[in-house]
Amino acid sequence: MAKHRGRGVATINYPIGMNLGGDPSQALVHSNPSGKFTVALSSIDLGQGMKSVTRQICAETLGVPVEDVYVDTADSDTGPHCMGSFASRGTHRVGNAVMAAAREARAVMMEAAAEELEVDRDDLETDGKGSIRVKGAPHRSISVRDVAIAAQFRRVAPFPGAASFWCRSPTSIRRPARCRRPLATRTLA
Repeated sequence: MAKHRGRGVATINYPIGMNLGGDPSQALVHSNPSGKFTVALSSIDLGQGMKSVTRQICAETLGVPVEDVYVDTADSDTGPHCMGSFASRGTHRVGNAVMAAAREARAVMMEAAAEELEVDRDDLETDGKGSIRVKGAPHRSISVRDVAIAAQFRRVAPFPGAASFWCRSPTSIRRPARCRRPLATRTLA
């Protein structure tokens, strides 16, 4: 029998989530008067690191230290809607919902900081350490805590953010799922 040499190629597709009805996840992000943030989820951490990942995603999006973000997954009955913690969907589906909600909360936070510093919102940046400063003038800054207090007691509103994330099912293997974010984003007043 003759020996034949050749090369082979193999591929694998590992889907995440169920892709039934879009497989939605929702997240709520809001500030506390202390300048800390709470992320409300209905996805439960089953040991896969859901709380750690969503905490890091939220902190990076807001521009605050990870220590300033608390993730609450205590009650799936009263929390935002989620399909569940299964099918390797947490980081993708829930993470994108957290990111969208944190973007909303950041926009409100930056608007409140702009009012306090009497500058345009687009002239501000976060330092990732708990301060918001004027670009090009780092001596003009305010702590996230002070902005949260001002928002809570002067504007009578924390920095809220609420968002959903869902994906449509793929129609074929060659055409991957088209993802949308955020589906329904709204600001809570």
